Amino acid sequence: MIIERDTVVTFHYTLLSAENEQLETSQGGEPSVYLHGANNIMPGLERSMAGKTEGDVFTVSLEAADAYGERDPQRQQRIPVKHLIHKGRLRPGMVVQVSTEQGQRPATVIKVGKFSADLDTNHPLAGQNLVFDIEIIGVREASSEEVAHRHVHGPGGHQH
Repeated sequence: MIIERDTVVTFHYTLLSAENEQLETSQGGEPSVYLHGANNIMPGLERSMAGKTEGDVFTVSLEAADAYGERDPQRQQRIPVKHLIHKGRLRPGMVVQVSTEQGQRPATVIKVGKFSADLDTNHPLAGQNLVFDIEIIGVREASSEEVAHRHVHGPGGHQH
């Protein structure tokens, strides 16, 4: 089956910096799964998946704008420490999770105060050109429920 709108794609990836440094990988773990055409993954990566089939192995180079976006200097803010999810003592450069109305979001600590921290809420990889090594593990038609909800459901149904 070919990857097109409303297909569920299962894939393994290795994410590399433009300097060929491995940043993360799903190899040896659980593969990623998404609903194609529902904007569930970065746009440049989704475009590169279109037309591929199970078993395809390929490399995609993405400019920052097609990956996690360009860095926005306006995305720095002071947040009360109680809204941060982290382990250990807060320190500059640490990536933490911020609880928001839209769920948890990653942010990088710039400066730590007694009750608050200055954070950069750009994605930690924003502004970086990235390379993905992709292996398509499976492609299937999405269920009508998945299409209606615009995301993949797990083996038992809803995983909201």
